[in-house]
Amino acid sequence: MYVVRTRFTAVPGMASKLAKLMKDVMGDLLHAKVRIMTDFVAPMNTVVMEIDVEELAEFERMLKDHAERADVRERMKGYTDLYTSGDREIYRVV
Repeated sequence: MYVVRTRFTAVPGMASKLAKLMKDVMGDLLHAKVRIMTDFVAPMNTVVMEIDVEELAEFERMLKDHAERADVRERMKGYTDLYTSGDREIYRVV
């Protein structure tokens, strides 16, 4: 199993909006365990999305599927205006 962690630094004042958007859209679409988190003791304006997948190919399929779906693109329209930077980490669960 793998944990895919995508971390965003939100535009100040937009972290809760970004977190809500991620929770609403990703929670509806993904057939995997998804966690959306905001900073408590971390750099301010941090939003983290974690997805558990059995195989990395599963995550790759998710990315491709979402990129091709017009409904997903419409719901996520403008989300890049809500953050200033981001990165992704992938961990293997032992």
